[in-house]
Amino acid sequence: MSATDDADFSPVGVIGRVTVSIPSDGPGEVLLPVRGGTEAYAAWSDRPIARHTQVIVTDRTSARSVIVEPLPTT
Repeated sequence: MSATDDADFSPVGVIGRVTVSIPSDGPGEVLLPVRGGTEAYAAWSDRPIARHTQVIVTDRTSARSVIVEPLPTT
């Protein structure tokens, strides 16, 4: 994989899972399905999100950092 591949991929709209709890004042970590596998991204949110919570990516702040929200439950 080249740097171009990473730059071309947009995780916005992808559903992932929190692997390191996201505090309100700093990043946590999420696993996102990417190109047939999973990759870890630093994740930020406007509220704390517990480990194992399913989330949806709402924005990307860099190649390896995303903004997430808890996935709405039905």
